[in-house]
Amino acid sequence: MTVSPAGRTKARAAAVLAVHACAARRRREPCGGELVLTGDLPVGLGMGSSTSDVIATVRAVAASWGLLLPPRTIARIAVRAEGASDPLMHGSRPLLFAQREGRVLETLGTALPPAVVVGCALGGGEPVDTLSLPAPDHGEDLHAYEHLRRMLRRAVTDADTALLGRVSTASARMRQRVLRHREFPALTGIADSTGAAGVQIAHSGNVAGLLYDPRTPGLHRRLRRCARALDRAGIPQTRTFTTFATPHQRGVPPWTHTSRTPSADRT
Repeated sequence: MTVSPAGRTKARAAAVLAVHACAARRRREPCGGELVLTGDLPVGLGMGSSTSDVIATVRAVAASWGLLLPPRTIARIAVRAEGASDPLMHGSRPLLFAQREGRVLETLGTALPPAVVVGCALGGGEPVDTLSLPAPDHGEDLHAYEHLRRMLRRAVTDADTALLGRVSTASARMRQRVLRHREFPALTGIADSTGAAGVQIAHSGNVAGLLYDPRTPGLHRRLRRCARALDRAGIPQTRTFTTFATPHQRGVPPWTHTSRTPSADRT
C-alpha cells in the first residue's frame, strides 16, 4: 500500500485496515493499492485533519469493494490507525465521544445552539504533535467535567448560546493546564470586551474561536471590534463560520460561511 503525500502514515494504516475489513466481508484475499490524498485542511492545528484523511480513506477503500461501512466500523478502524479519533464519521450531531475507544457515549441532541464563530490560530499558527502531548490526569476534575456535561445537555436542549459559551470557556480554561497558550488571557479578554458568549480552543491544537450569539444586537459591530482586537493582539484570524446551515436569503450577513461541523474539541 502506497500513499501520497508520503507523510500521511495514519491514512495509510487506515487503508490497510480497511482493505482487510472489506476483504473479510467479501470473503476474498486482501490486496494492495495506491492512496492519493488531496485537500486544503491545515494539518496539526486541532481541526481533525488526520481523522478527515482517515475517514475519507476508509470510505474510498470500502467503495472500491462495493461496500458502505457503518460509522461504528469506521470509528473502530480510525482509532486503530490514529490512536485517537474525532467523531466526524457520525455526522454533525453534537456527541460525547470516547476518542481512544471509538465509541459514542452520548448523543447530546440534533444540533449545537446557534453561534457565529470568529476563528483564529494561537501559538503563531504552528502545528502541534498531538501524540507528544502529556496525558493529563483528570481524576480530580471528574466532578467538574460532569457538571459541564450537564450544562452542555441543557444548552443543546434549550438552544442556549450563552450557556454553550460558558461551557466552552470553562473547558478551554481547564485544558490550559496542558496546552498553556500564552494568548489565552488576551483571547478571553477580547471575548469579554466584545460581548462574546465565550471562547473555544481545540483540545489538542492551536485552532481557537470566539463564540457569538447571532441574535445579539449590534452583532456586526461586535465582530468588527473582535477582528481589530485580534489584530492588535497579534492573533491571526482564520475564518468566520456558523454552527447552523445558513440559507441564501435576505438578511444573511455577507461574512457568513456555512459549516455544520460541531468543532474539533472532543470534550
